[in-house]
Amino acid sequence: MTWQPTPLEEQRLDKLASLQEAGIEPYPLRVERTHTSEEALALFETLGEGEEATVTVCGRIQSMRDMGKTVFAHIVDGNGRLQLFVRREAIGEEGHRHFRKLLDLGDFVQATGTLFRTRAGEVSVQVSDWKLLSKAISPLPVVKEQEVDGEVVRYSAFADVEERYRQRYADLAVNPDVRQVFRTRAQIISAMRRFMDDHGFLEVETPILQPLYGGAAARPFTTFHNQLKQELYLRISFELYLKRLLVGGYERVYEIGRDFRNEGVSFKHNPEFTQMEFYAAYWDYNDVMAHTEQMMAYIAEQVTGSAVISYQGQEINLAPPWTRITMRDAIQKYTGIDYMNHTDAESLAVAVQEMGKARGVATQTPPGASWGKLIDGLLGDFVEPNLVQPTFVTQYPRDISPLAKGIPGDPLHVERFEFFIAGMEMGNAFTELNDPIDQRQRFEMLQQMYGSDDEELNPIDEDYLRAMRYGMPPNGGFGTGVDRLTMLLTDKTTIREVLLFPHLRERE
Repeated sequence: MTWQPTPLEEQRLDKLASLQEAGIEPYPLRVERTHTSEEALALFETLGEGEEATVTVCGRIQSMRDMGKTVFAHIVDGNGRLQLFVRREAIGEEGHRHFRKLLDLGDFVQATGTLFRTRAGEVSVQVSDWKLLSKAISPLPVVKEQEVDGEVVRYSAFADVEERYRQRYADLAVNPDVRQVFRTRAQIISAMRRFMDDHGFLEVETPILQPLYGGAAARPFTTFHNQLKQELYLRISFELYLKRLLVGGYERVYEIGRDFRNEGVSFKHNPEFTQMEFYAAYWDYNDVMAHTEQMMAYIAEQVTGSAVISYQGQEINLAPPWTRITMRDAIQKYTGIDYMNHTDAESLAVAVQEMGKARGVATQTPPGASWGKLIDGLLGDFVEPNLVQPTFVTQYPRDISPLAKGIPGDPLHVERFEFFIAGMEMGNAFTELNDPIDQRQRFEMLQQMYGSDDEELNPIDEDYLRAMRYGMPPNGGFGTGVDRLTMLLTDKTTIREVLLFPHLRERE
C-alpha cells in the first residue's frame, strides 16, 4: 500500500525541507555521545560544590515546553530520561529558533552542555550546542501520564491492541512497560542458559531446515530448495537431532531456539515460538523432574528476586518440591472417570460423553480418536485449568508417546511427564526410548493408527533409526516453551504480549 502523508506528516515534511534549506542535515552520518542519561545523572551526584561537568547526550524528544526564550525538553534513551534546558542566550537566535520551530516530539537529538539542577530540583543539561540526529516524519501515538495513589498510570491513544502488535516499534517507543517485558524475556533466557551451563550441559545448534520433520505431534511448514530440488520442512522440534548427538558421545546437550508449527493460534500459541530442549545421558524422567523444578525456581529468583511470584493475582511458589500426580489419578480427580475401566477408545468415548451430559458441558470425542488422544483431551479440558501451583502430571498413554520408554509391567503407559503452572502446560519430558527395534515398531504403529492426512503423523526417520542402531545411551529429555515462561514471569495473559513481532492475520 502506497504511503499517503497525513496532514500532520505533511507539516513535518515541511519542517524537514526547512531544516535542509537552513543547512541542517536531518540524518547525519556521525554521532558524538559521551554519556547516557543514567551516566549523566550519576555524574552530577559526584560533583562537589562549585564543580561543573560537560556532557553530550542523545535521545528521542519526549516532551517540549516552549517558554519563549527558554525551552524545556525531555529526551529518552535506552537508560532513562533527562531534561534539556535550552536558552536563546546560550545557543544563539538561529539555533534557538530552529529548536523551537522545526523540532517535534519523536525527533532524535544530540545535546551538549553542563549539568545543573533547576529551581524545581530536576537535574538537567544546560544546552550550549545541539544537533538533529533523526527527523521523525510520523508522530508517535500520544501517551498521557497521571499519578494515581503513588503509581504512574499511562493513558494511551494507542489503544488498539492489535495495532500495538502490528507497530511494535511504536509500542516500544511510547510504552516503557512494554520495553521492560522484553528486557525480562532476555533475562529469562540468560538465566536459563547459565543454569544449564553450570550443570554441565553443552549448548548446540541443530538444523532449522530439515529433510524430515519429527519429535512432536504437529503439522510442519514446508518450503522448497530450488538448487537441490528438494522439499524441506521448518523444524517442529529439536529432539531427534539432539539425541543423535548423544549417540555421537556428548552426554548433556541443550538448545534454545525457534520451532515452527503450522497450526492454530490462541492466547498461548503462535506459529513460531522459542523452545529450550535438553537431553542428558544416564538420566530418567525422575532426574529430569528434579532438574526442572530447580531450574524454574532459579530462573524466577534471578529475574524477579524470589521463587514466589504473582500471576494474575495468584501467588505461585516455584520452589521445589513440586506436586506430582499420575495422569490416571489427575483425570479421575477432576472428571470422575477412571479411564483404566475403559481401555479401548470406543468405551472411553462413551464414558466421556456421559460425563459431559451429567455436568452439562460440551465434550470433544473426535471420530477415530485414539484412546490416548481421548485421555489427553480430558487432561486439557478438565485438569489443566485447575493446576495453578507447579505440578508434574506423569505416566502418559503409550499411544501418544512414541519416543518414551514404557513402564515395566504396564503395556499402556510410559515414563513421560508434562508440567503445569497457572493453568498452562509449560513443558514435556520423557525417559527417552533408546531401543531401535522398539522405536521402529512404535513409528510403524503410528503409521497404521493415524490416517495419512492426520496432521500429527510424522514420517519415519530412517537416519534417526540408523543413529539409534549405533547405540544410544539411556537418557532423559525435556522441552519447555520460553514464551509461556515469559508470560508467567511478566504476568501476561497472552503470548502476543511477550513476542516482539507476533504473527497476525493480513488486514482486510
